[in-house]
Amino acid sequence: MQKIRNIAIIAHVDHGKTSLVDRMLQAGKLFREESAELTQMLDNNDLERERGITILSKNVSIRYQDYKINIIDTPGHADFGGEVERVLNMADGCLLIVDAFEGPMPQTRFVLSKAIEMGLKPIVVINKVDKENCRPDEVQEMVFDLMFNLNATEDQLDFPTFFGSAKQGWMSTDWRKPTDDIHQLLDAIIKYIPEPPMLEGASQMLITSLDYSSFVGRIAVGRVHRGNLKVGQNIVLMKRDGTQQQSKIKELNIFEGLGRRKVEEVACGDICA
Repeated sequence: MQKIRNIAIIAHVDHGKTSLVDRMLQAGKLFREESAELTQMLDNNDLERERGITILSKNVSIRYQDYKINIIDTPGHADFGGEVERVLNMADGCLLIVDAFEGPMPQTRFVLSKAIEMGLKPIVVINKVDKENCRPDEVQEMVFDLMFNLNATEDQLDFPTFFGSAKQGWMSTDWRKPTDDIHQLLDAIIKYIPEPPMLEGASQMLITSLDYSSFVGRIAVGRVHRGNLKVGQNIVLMKRDGTQQQSKIKELNIFEGLGRRKVEEVACGDICA
């Protein structure tokens, strides 16, 4: 049984996605102190910090109980449509974050429509319930209507909802009853998001993004969809135009916390570089 959960995060600009991910990293004990300064770990590109938006998708992972949760960040703009589809291919479910005052926004709709089309199971987080004039119940209805309009299946419409404040560091199933942490949300990710299927057979990995290192050159990032990958294994790179290129795996890394760890083998369902 695979103790892995791959979850994509969908949110409009400034609805609290980066703060929530920081809290998840904190819950995964990735900061030394519980009170560690939250520094928007996902928006680490200069342009992103300057504009306060997410352009490039990034991967981080946390260990919670005995599970590994891969958190896949999605771009929040329709302009990055190709990036969105590639990124969602790595996930088995999605976390939709919505501001308790503003409700779902047009850009959220675009990414969510792609996630629903791909059959991802959603978990809804209504964030910033500590703000004045917030209307969590009304926003929950709006999210339901939006998913219904996007032709979500009955299973997708039966989504669990969590209310809370990523800034204050709590999540609960009832916004009138604040808790002390976000553990209820992490438990729900393990409960509702399906584990990646184990597919036996010839190794197959879908490359969703490229990275670069001055030591090793180009690095392919993606999810292993079938079989296992091993260091030293001979592979064929299938290009979009149908050409094929013989290659060999020189090094394998999995995502751990905010960094990467070298491994000898990566199993089906995990995300690697």
